[in-house]
Amino acid sequence: MDRNRAAPELDELIDLLGDWSAGEGPLYRRLTDAFGRAVRSGDLRAGDRLPSERRLADALSVSRATVVAAFDALRGTGLVETRRGSGTQVSGGAAGHRVPADGRVRGGRATVVVQRLITRPPDVISLGRAAEGGGPDLAGALLRLVREDLPGLVGEAGYHPAGLPALRAAIAAHHTGHGLPTVPEQVVVTTGATQAVALSAQLYLGRGSTALVESPGWPGCLDLFRAAGARLAGVAVDSDGIRIDRLAAALAEHRPALLYVMPTYHNPTGSLMSAGRRRRVAELAAEHGVPVLEDSAHEAALAPGQAPPPVAAYSARGTVLTVGSLTKAVWGGLRIGWLRAPRDIVARLARLKALGDLGSPLLDQALAARLLPALPGLAPERDRIRSEQLTTMTRLLAERLPDWSWQEPRGGSVLWIRLPHGTDARVYAQVALRHGAEVIPGVAMDPTGAHDDHIRLPYSFAAQTSAELVDRLSAAWAALSRSSGRGRRHALPAGGAQDG
Repeated sequence: MDRNRAAPELDELIDLLGDWSAGEGPLYRRLTDAFGRAVRSGDLRAGDRLPSERRLADALSVSRATVVAAFDALRGTGLVETRRGSGTQVSGGAAGHRVPADGRVRGGRATVVVQRLITRPPDVISLGRAAEGGGPDLAGALLRLVREDLPGLVGEAGYHPAGLPALRAAIAAHHTGHGLPTVPEQVVVTTGATQAVALSAQLYLGRGSTALVESPGWPGCLDLFRAAGARLAGVAVDSDGIRIDRLAAALAEHRPALLYVMPTYHNPTGSLMSAGRRRRVAELAAEHGVPVLEDSAHEAALAPGQAPPPVAAYSARGTVLTVGSLTKAVWGGLRIGWLRAPRDIVARLARLKALGDLGSPLLDQALAARLLPALPGLAPERDRIRSEQLTTMTRLLAERLPDWSWQEPRGGSVLWIRLPHGTDARVYAQVALRHGAEVIPGVAMDPTGAHDDHIRLPYSFAAQTSAELVDRLSAAWAALSRSSGRGRRHALPAGGAQDG
């Protein structure tokens, strides 16, 4: 046993413990069981040092007595041992099973989101997803597909690594209509936007390279860059998108291999990058010879003119890859995304994709080809629904949690909430889970510490679910305030539209 093994980072350890507090029985027993699972699975190994009882109690928002009782129980089973001067560590006789890689990224933050999509208890309301169910337009298109297109589809071989020709043509027309002239040969279809980002990371990033990213950002994408071996350098965003002054300095300092931005309804702030700022992003990246990966997953839900053209429309000399998706516009279960890029880049991306899956499912692509041209006509109704959902959520928050603050989002489906009193959102997340609400803390979206007092709160729920969610969040906030002795006398004005 290596007695000099470094302890897992506290955030990583909390991720490994998972939804430990959502079970039944005394808290100390739930915590004991969670540690036992982590040791037996090999996530915690012999020699791993554990945090001090007080530090872990603070991070989990439980009493020190709860942690003491859990550690006592673990010592009783021989899983951990405590030595004077060395603290508590996993014992040498507690060797776990050697298990294959499970998708966790060292230093990553997406595990908290992905794992809970897999194992979340059914009675927990998750703030980890911000997607709606499919509408009647989806069902109608699916029926027409079966009647009209299915015979022709099943009559061919079914291999289209770059994508179904009809869908590539529809995507090209979509981008052309949004101010980015495109031909089908500039499009490769992917299995969702996540695969599009992963293929781009595989193409441009490697061990020791640097990716410039917006801070905060979506942890799933950030972990894809980490998994490719890249270091991340964050650039701050404001209400108009990525800050150009900070971007220029970061490009000069880090000499990155890739710049990743989300110009249209940034996740999680909801900002919309202006046309002028998009132009400067394209110009700066071209000056430094850095390819740009722009994530425009929300664009498919918009009518032409609702947002400025993509960054690629302003790039005369540089390389810009544009990610699109139908997840936000249609349904999360329709795993169709794409990359729009120069033809030579598309050819390389198609070869990389073919190595993984030989092409995305053909029936899904055929359905997407039917749906995409109709989406601009559905934009007004989607905007109306979004506005109602936002109004409902902000009213509930103003009534029940008036000292929380946020900036009104320009679009998207989430609020970027700042908790008052400098509250560590990781601690609040532990309490919220015990009240049936799964909170994604700011540290998952910005590991620099600049947003540790923030949470990401989707508002794309039905009104009844929103009301129940805010009830649970409010009860958790009251419990945390009682346990920590925080008062409400420093509450911000009601309404919540402060700079967050």
